Amino acid sequence: MNTEQRHIKAHIVNGFVTNGRGGNPAGVVLNADNYSESDMLNIAQRIGLSETAFVSESQSEAFKLDFFTPNRRIAHCGHATIATFSYLAESGVLKEGGSSKETVDGPRKILIKNGAAYMEQLAPSYYQENDWISKGVTIADVLASLNISKQSLNLSVPITLVNTGNSFMIIGVRSGEDLKNITPKFELITEISEKLDLIGYYVYTVDETVTDKDATTRMFAPRFAIEEESATGMAAGPLACYLHDYLGAQQNTFHIEQGTYMEPASTSLISVELEVESGKIIGLMAGGYGQVMRDLDIYI
Repeated sequence: MNTEQRHIKAHIVNGFVTNGRGGNPAGVVLNADNYSESDMLNIAQRIGLSETAFVSESQSEAFKLDFFTPNRRIAHCGHATIATFSYLAESGVLKEGGSSKETVDGPRKILIKNGAAYMEQLAPSYYQENDWISKGVTIADVLASLNISKQSLNLSVPITLVNTGNSFMIIGVRSGEDLKNITPKFELITEISEKLDLIGYYVYTVDETVTDKDATTRMFAPRFAIEEESATGMAAGPLACYLHDYLGAQQNTFHIEQGTYMEPASTSLISVELEVESGKIIGLMAGGYGQVMRDLDIYI
């Protein structure tokens, strides 16, 4: 039996930093062609971050990316994509302009622009309570899982499940204070996320007294072993679509803040550019800046 350990070098890169600070750390593992799915899960667990991206050769795109949380595979990950392509650009593998990634859910375009990395997401699909009630989930259940009442909600817009490649529950609250005071019940969020096949909840406020961005947010994804995360590009895309289509925001570019209300705070900035034709969103790119933090040696 071969018991020889294999050495893996992981790069820890923060995605969606703002002014070189904050952001959300992701593991980036290059030359992953010979790792099995169990190897990748093992490595992701050893790294211990919310997501790790494994980069290998692709027959159809510039790179193949596989994403793992500490407990399972995930189809896409925004901050790990930004971390990966920022690292590839900084190390000279990529130049400004277009690139692409192959994923288990199909190909996505990537753009390197002014040193920032942007990733393609799909046009949004929206689902409200009438669409989920057959799966045993109500608005009351969602509120109970966040430990909040209806009085905390922004009642001008409905709680909505939004999918641009992954599904998130988008929940608007009135104020920064309401956002800060959320005390999630993670077991209930996990149960609802399983029933509706969600990555998690993206809770936001447009309270101008607490942010100069289009929204400030919190993200909870305990189903994927992520209690709270400081930057989620795959959730910011759905939120930007929601702000455009439900809150009537007229612009096509949105700046989404996340991580300010974490303990400790790690403020992140995600930019989303919508492609709109005749008032209808037909696609989008979400992106931001990455910053290499350190290398990590893993043995399996």
